[in-house]
Amino acid sequence: MANEKLSFAERLSYGMGDMGTSLAYNMASGFLLFYYTNVVGMPAAGVGTIFLIARLLDAIIDPVVGIMVDKTRSRWGRTRGYFLFTALPYALLTVALFHVPDWSDSAQLVYAFVTFKALGILMSVQAIPYTALMPMMTLDPKQRLKLSGMRGVGTSISVVLGTAAVMPLVGVFGGEDQNKGFQYVAMLFAAIGFAATLALFANCKERFEDGSSPDFAIGPAVKEMLQNKAWLVVFASCLLYFIRFGLMMSATAYFAIDVMRQPWLISVMLPAVSGMLLLSSFVAPPILARTGIRKGSAFVLALAAVIFAVLPLAQDNTAAFLSLYIAACLATSITITAAFAMIAETVDYHEWKFGTRREGLLSAGISLSTKVGMAVGTAGFAFMLGAAGYVPDAVTDAAREAIRWTYYGSAVVLLGLQTVVVLMWPMDGLHETIRNDIAARQPAAAE
Repeated sequence: MANEKLSFAERLSYGMGDMGTSLAYNMASGFLLFYYTNVVGMPAAGVGTIFLIARLLDAIIDPVVGIMVDKTRSRWGRTRGYFLFTALPYALLTVALFHVPDWSDSAQLVYAFVTFKALGILMSVQAIPYTALMPMMTLDPKQRLKLSGMRGVGTSISVVLGTAAVMPLVGVFGGEDQNKGFQYVAMLFAAIGFAATLALFANCKERFEDGSSPDFAIGPAVKEMLQNKAWLVVFASCLLYFIRFGLMMSATAYFAIDVMRQPWLISVMLPAVSGMLLLSSFVAPPILARTGIRKGSAFVLALAAVIFAVLPLAQDNTAAFLSLYIAACLATSITITAAFAMIAETVDYHEWKFGTRREGLLSAGISLSTKVGMAVGTAGFAFMLGAAGYVPDAVTDAAREAIRWTYYGSAVVLLGLQTVVVLMWPMDGLHETIRNDIAARQPAAAE
């Protein structure tokens, strides 16, 4: 059963299930700061504070959700019930996020915080079980790479819709009224995410689960998680990736408009992330199966860091700039496909070391790293705008230079650090040993 092949329909439903949370998340990542500051007119520093505080609160929420998953035993299994009951509320909050009332600045900031935080809570309740589901579906590393590739397809589609399609659709639905346009796009994306989550619930199966009692002590479980070397590597790698991703998703519109002075680049640079993620979904599994996750990921991360270091030299040549940028996006996208598989493998490592799987808690920790990373990246860029005295209608040369070097420099530093982290990945070559050791314990446990 460990080598059972998953049907295409199940793999497709799992991959597209990523849109249930990612579509709204990507739209918010790419345009919520712009919507709040340039459309609604909220102060950038206040918005940055909202992003930072809201995501840091996930340090409490995500582990609670992960523990809930590990303790859940229901007619729908341990994860699927969460998809069923969060689908509609998450869709409604997606709509509310881009419907800021015409209130005072302080009241709008409160509204933004409440809706953004509520969406974050429901995202945790939906996304953590989703990540925990993969190691329950199959134990086969090759099948997991295929699931990771399909999840990459779903992620890339959600990034295309959540980035490249947003501004054109805002124009279609709203015309000159960007506020109205953002509201209608949010409604459309909420409907797509709702349908994707229900398909995930209906078509994906849980085949493997932690056989230990759901009545476990939380403190020792968290301590074991922090002693899981594979988990620590994934946590740190995802944290660094999403700090960079959050900063660049927020910064791209400003970079294209105020530094490159070519607003049309927004509709090329943001989709390039998703397009390369889509390509990597097909090329990464065979590459990583051959090189191993550690060596393959470290190489492409180092390559991306070098490319970002030379990008400023190509800034005056748009074609060369975009060619290098797209190459860097492909390199970093390969690491996302790897990360999906790595998260599942932290569960195997945990069972090998501690005798329990703890899919929910381990997934919650990784979810926390992604959201805190996004918060730090987005808030950091917002704070930089405030410190540089950024004013949308009167951008100074100093503000442009601050945007420029933040965009390039942060990428080089964060990619370099992530390269060091993934070189510590311990699982390559251990799969057979882990399987044999776990199998050897089971007869003894039965006696």
